[in-house]
Amino acid sequence: MIKFPKGFLYGTATSATQSEGAGNIDNKSENIWDYWYKIDPYKFYKQVGPSKTTDIYNNYKTDVDLLEETGQNVYRTSINWTRLIPDIDGNINQKAVSFYRDYFSRIRKKNITLYINLFHFDLPMYLMDIGGWTNKKTVEAYKEYARKCFELFDDLVDGWFTFNEPIVQVECQYLYGYHYPADVDPKKAVQAAFNTQLASALAIKNYKEMDFNKKIGIILNLTPAYPRSNNDGDLKAAEMAELINKSSFLDPSVFGKYPEKLINLIKKEKLTPEYSEEELEIIKENTIDFLGVNYYQPLRVRENPYQYKEDALFMPRKYYLTYDMPGKRMNPYRGWEIYPKALYDIAINIRDNYKNIEWIVSENGMGVENEERFRENGQIKDDYRIDFIKEHLYWLSKAISEGANCKGYQLWTFIDCWSWLNAYKNRYGLVELDLNTGQRKIKKSGQWFKKLSENNGFEL
Repeated sequence: MIKFPKGFLYGTATSATQSEGAGNIDNKSENIWDYWYKIDPYKFYKQVGPSKTTDIYNNYKTDVDLLEETGQNVYRTSINWTRLIPDIDGNINQKAVSFYRDYFSRIRKKNITLYINLFHFDLPMYLMDIGGWTNKKTVEAYKEYARKCFELFDDLVDGWFTFNEPIVQVECQYLYGYHYPADVDPKKAVQAAFNTQLASALAIKNYKEMDFNKKIGIILNLTPAYPRSNNDGDLKAAEMAELINKSSFLDPSVFGKYPEKLINLIKKEKLTPEYSEEELEIIKENTIDFLGVNYYQPLRVRENPYQYKEDALFMPRKYYLTYDMPGKRMNPYRGWEIYPKALYDIAINIRDNYKNIEWIVSENGMGVENEERFRENGQIKDDYRIDFIKEHLYWLSKAISEGANCKGYQLWTFIDCWSWLNAYKNRYGLVELDLNTGQRKIKKSGQWFKKLSENNGFEL
């Protein structure tokens, strides 16, 4: 029997844009996903866009009952910025306030711990039109948005997160082309990264100055980088991969400052962002109380043996290349390696190198295509998902027994949700969604998850 400490939290996470639907009603305006789908729907799997998704907006009253029926005692979602503040004038949409207050209240009445994330990749188009996160005006707009969220909803929230996976939005918007505006420009990427970290610190500063007393943190995808070998070149590649992908947000969030090696790297590549000493002080003085950690797959790396042209556009692969390790265990539907032990490695790294800060597994999950194949007697028998959770919880339990300060585990996701460009290609939920009818059905994993929560553990 694998047991967890008393009070350990079990639940799921989602985001507003991926779950709420109602994308063009009740005064909500366009975010970057609404706009991108409108102008280029063929980028999205089977041309399924964000306007409907799981439609929690119209089903939340009964969906909250499903949280209870699947045994969840913690839940994380986000607030849709363009639902709450539809225009750059900053005026509040009262229909959004009514929705969120009722939604959150019903969750709290179920004695479910509620974490709210302020930003999950869904920038308003009215801010993208002025340069998005490359523009300091977006930082000011975010600071005001965060302040209004605190004022309107703090009484219903148990803990706040400022951003989800900020490195992803930086890479996908300004390096790799996966998120709008798909602008390949490393200088913009670095500026957007700094401005996002500044925005996070300003939100924390605002929250503390408003005399609220809940914990406030940030959610980071702390993907460990494993070297191909113990050769110096591969070890250096892994170090650089973690410096760029992990330390760039983790260090300033926990310690209030950037690693010197990262600063020197950015200077060397002539990518230093615009900043002031006052902004660095704000980041220094406003660090997080706790941390959300998303983990799906490891990063296997090797040295880059090739010489870059002097005038070549900077990309992180200048310092490391990904390594396709033979024989790795795969989730073929998502194309991701399954490596549960990495969760242990993450936990020990936080314990030893990041103050053993309090944290929660805020996302971990397995997306599978065409789950209809596994239906028996009307229910999806997703034993593969149960096994996936068990393996990750085993390694997490081992880390906790060795002093890791982890307080809970959240699966991605509650009800099958819309996944950006992948739309509904892969399903992640404890609860099945019928896209045609909107009907919800608890999967086998949802029933198992309830027993996990009730027993505060599971049998191997």
